[in-house]
Amino acid sequence: MEKYMDKTLSAQERAESLTDEMTLEEQASQLKYQADPVPRLGIPAYNWWNEGLHGVARAGTATMFPQAIGLAAMFDEQMIFRAAEITADEARAKYNAFSTHGDRDIYKGLTLWSPNINIFRDPRWGRGHETYGEDPFLTARLGVAFVKGLQGDGEVLKTAACAKHFAVHSGPEAVRHEFDAVANPKDMEETYLPAFKALVQEAKVEGVMGAYNRVNGEPACASPYLMGKLKEWGFDGYFVSDCWAIQDFHLHHHVTDTATESAALALKQGCDINCGCTYLQALAAVEEGLADKNDIRNACVHAMRTRVRLGMFDEKTEYDNIPYDIISCKEYKAFSQECAEKSMVLLKNNGVLPLDRSKLKTIAVIGPNADSRAALEGNYCGTADRYTTFLEGIEDAFEGRVLYSQGCHLFKDRTSGLAMAGDRYAEAVAAAENADVVIACVGLDATLEGEEGDTGNEFFSGDKKDLRLPESQRVLLEKLSATGKPMVVVLTTGSAVNPEIMGDALIETWYPGQMGGKALARILFGEVSPSGKLPVTFYKSTDELPPFEDYSMEKRTYRYTTDNILYPFGYGLTYSKVECISISFADGKAVITAVNSGEFDTDEVIQLYIKDNSEFAVPNVSLCGFKRVHIKKGESVTIDVTVPDSAFEAVDNKGRRAVYGDKFTLYADVGQPDLNSVKIEIAK
Repeated sequence: MEKYMDKTLSAQERAESLTDEMTLEEQASQLKYQADPVPRLGIPAYNWWNEGLHGVARAGTATMFPQAIGLAAMFDEQMIFRAAEITADEARAKYNAFSTHGDRDIYKGLTLWSPNINIFRDPRWGRGHETYGEDPFLTARLGVAFVKGLQGDGEVLKTAACAKHFAVHSGPEAVRHEFDAVANPKDMEETYLPAFKALVQEAKVEGVMGAYNRVNGEPACASPYLMGKLKEWGFDGYFVSDCWAIQDFHLHHHVTDTATESAALALKQGCDINCGCTYLQALAAVEEGLADKNDIRNACVHAMRTRVRLGMFDEKTEYDNIPYDIISCKEYKAFSQECAEKSMVLLKNNGVLPLDRSKLKTIAVIGPNADSRAALEGNYCGTADRYTTFLEGIEDAFEGRVLYSQGCHLFKDRTSGLAMAGDRYAEAVAAAENADVVIACVGLDATLEGEEGDTGNEFFSGDKKDLRLPESQRVLLEKLSATGKPMVVVLTTGSAVNPEIMGDALIETWYPGQMGGKALARILFGEVSPSGKLPVTFYKSTDELPPFEDYSMEKRTYRYTTDNILYPFGYGLTYSKVECISISFADGKAVITAVNSGEFDTDEVIQLYIKDNSEFAVPNVSLCGFKRVHIKKGESVTIDVTVPDSAFEAVDNKGRRAVYGDKFTLYADVGQPDLNSVKIEIAK
């Protein structure tokens, strides 16, 4: 038996043995994302590029969960762990089946380039819906759970997760290939790095992906500072460049002059896998003396170590028999629906919700996202075997008459190229006038907020210019509001948007996945109480925000601003009334009692925030714990929440983290603290 197949040896030993069996040329061939086969050693071709942000993506049929920002809105580590676990099961089932047929193409491997744990610092960023929001603590807790769900706790990794994009990456998309994200030491340690550190040290994430931009002058995929952080944290997985980011070194950042120099720089700084083509110059870099043979060997060892950990060179693994028919099975789709139900955030309700079927004869469902599959998907998504749009969900749940009108195009001034502007407004108004209640389904989709170059219209950069809905939808809402009919506004976005006209009720659905329509219907008709919370601040406008290109945290997110807030981080209504009535703290745990004095059984998210009296504390409060609970009407629950030691730390202006304060206030509530929150003073 070859040494690299000996399971009694460590993954490092096996990887070194396998790498040393290869020629330098063969080693270099393993550093491309589409690694070549080495038939003489029994190494098949392997494509490193796969995605699993909210279900297995881009590889055919898969269970589609709510987009990451929606998963974050659940504020539930167990739920997000299970979503990741299902994603990993389906990825393994696909890998097993496809490999049997010799299909080792892109999006069919076991290295999932997820999760995206960048901080959603500015609502204009188009890719923010791929993240877990604006708070580093929430991002870290959910990211750790997601990675553990993807990787499993077996003898080998079920799949290999990847923390991206390391680091300080959150737009602008239009200039990301040349942009230098400048962040001071305090913001780095306080905001941009904590989630990456947690995923490396707690979750043992197997992969880390660099970003396109520079960070304080250094290209993120070859940054001595960032690579030094990974070493400091004890990272021992593989590092991969973002796709075609290494060529930015010479084409856009101008830190090198040639592709060969770029390849050498990345290799020497510790970038193992090149998503792109620049590592075709790896051998030339050695020949020209710009890199050493050991640079290639070290990268190859890291790559092989990950493949060993995935069991790719074992005769059999515990995951080989995951059956193909689990993919998009009834159980998994039901769980996707549960995630959608728990992710939707009720932002306003004057009493119109929940709808009483017995008092309604006709419902008008109106808007460009009412019957849109794209509004369910987000980006980096798979293909569901069945979708339930909002219109379909309401039709299935309501026995009366449902009148439908698209109302307007998502962003153009007409739905048909031959029609006059506003060609669906009259139809929409007529439907509203003939209905008892209007469900206005407006918002965005991934063609209006997404990755640079993903879209085919004036939103090509992927970022938003402001927080307003497209004009076509603003006009639609004005016309529907003028009818005087009760109106529920259903806002489908991946980011903060100000719809300006809120109606009688406002629900943020995010991009809720394949079962989004059924989940919305169950909330509208009171079969389940809404319970999602905002993982980002909803601002009134961008006018009072700092420039998009400014990476300082000043006046950004709930921890640093009190102005310009439409709906705060952590906010979300239910159909009931839950209050925290007591809190105590001992031995690192807060014990909270909450009571449901309303008329509905409901889930609720108990949130803990801390305030530090030191000069280096963030200006406002910081989330330091949370727990989702189910409380029946008239009942109370008592829960305990662990408060990490790091919650008592602050970061000075030089980036040094320590306990600087001697007095702390711990608040418990169902949102950010106010005068009615229960609190306790803690001395240190």
